[in-house]
Amino acid sequence: MLPWSGVKKIGGGFRIDDTIAFHGHSCPGLTIGIRASELAMEKMDIQNAENPVCVSETDMCGVDAIQFLTGCSFGKGNLIHRDYGKSAFTFYDRDMQKGFRAVFNNDFARDESDRDNRIKRLLEADLSDLFSTEEVTVPPVRPARILKSIPCDACHEMTMESRIRLFDGKSFCIPCFKNVEQKI
Repeated sequence: MLPWSGVKKIGGGFRIDDTIAFHGHSCPGLTIGIRASELAMEKMDIQNAENPVCVSETDMCGVDAIQFLTGCSFGKGNLIHRDYGKSAFTFYDRDMQKGFRAVFNNDFARDESDRDNRIKRLLEADLSDLFSTEEVTVPPVRPARILKSIPCDACHEMTMESRIRLFDGKSFCIPCFKNVEQKI
């Protein structure tokens, strides 16, 4: 029996099977993201928020679950990745001006060597055993802005103004800047 077979749906009616299909495989990391999403649904109904934001401090598999289940995505600019290497997620509703940061308890079920059993334990656990949370009252990031595009003087590709680097009187995109500035 698969570890998620006893769980039919979580908030918003999405099936765990659909989340697994979106990601491509089942794993403990995806399960952590499913449960983090469930926490955001319970605490702030994030899947129905008009202006939700999620800041992920990791790039692990769970971020796919958060994207699929909460509607936050990189393309919409409301799923932000900060590469801190932590299993932590800040969910925020800009309209309600409230949110929370959830940090996964990395010791949870670490003693479980069988992958399917670890997934099952993650699915069956109380959310309070999986995550420590703290309220957030300040937006974790500013809303996305559309900025002017400027051509890179080296490759001639249009680059967002805030990502242009000036060097020796010329405008460079970040990859071209790395080719001319040797201290990076």
